[in-house]
Amino acid sequence: MVSQPKPTTEKSPYYDIAQKYGVEVVFRPFIKVEGLTSKEFRQQKISILDYTAIIFTSRTAIDHFFTLCKSLRVTIPDTMKYFCTTENISLYLQKYIVYRKRKIHHGTKSNKIEDLMPILAKYNEKYLFPVSDVHKDEETTLLEQHKINCTNAVMYRTVSNDFTPDEAFDYDMLVFFSPAGIASLLKNFPNFEQGDISIACFGPTTAKAAKEAGLRLDIEAPTPEMPSITGAIDMYLKQNHKKK
Repeated sequence: MVSQPKPTTEKSPYYDIAQKYGVEVVFRPFIKVEGLTSKEFRQQKISILDYTAIIFTSRTAIDHFFTLCKSLRVTIPDTMKYFCTTENISLYLQKYIVYRKRKIHHGTKSNKIEDLMPILAKYNEKYLFPVSDVHKDEETTLLEQHKINCTNAVMYRTVSNDFTPDEAFDYDMLVFFSPAGIASLLKNFPNFEQGDISIACFGPTTAKAAKEAGLRLDIEAPTPEMPSITGAIDMYLKQNHKKK
């Protein structure tokens, strides 16, 4: 079971793995993202119209920002500027606004906020940064270090995507991508016993959460030898699949 939404294309390497080893791959997110209510957002005492520019690092942030604005009955002025970490994220703004290059700026393809710093520093704006409840502290630190006039605004949160009582849970491998996924597993199954179930984690923080939860980590990525989680799973199955 892969704890992510089902791929939108049939070209996913997960399908290649399924065909290669004759295994079934089930996509079932352990976590989901939900927006704050207007009442919850008001508790932060942030007025969106006090800001002249918005920083976006994901499409999810864009969706929840404009959804919240609608809920709050806030009309974003045409003078508002938008700063996105990648061009693809900036193009997604077309879903909500008329795209004008003069007010939309983006960084490189790396999707790292540090690559956006030279652009942010170039403009004398009052920035609002829509984030989740588990946002990266290093991004806030970086903005402060560069003396960017910016305020974090929590607009959405990650919650457990709970299993129903009649939902089957009989997997040979679980693949996780965040500490929140590990937390959701333990919330849904407080008496979880790993046994022969293989656990794969992508990212050091996810792997750390799995180990701290007392789980046996069978597959870990990225590594210098195996940068992708699908490559790591492929290698693991190549070495162990026939033994099962």
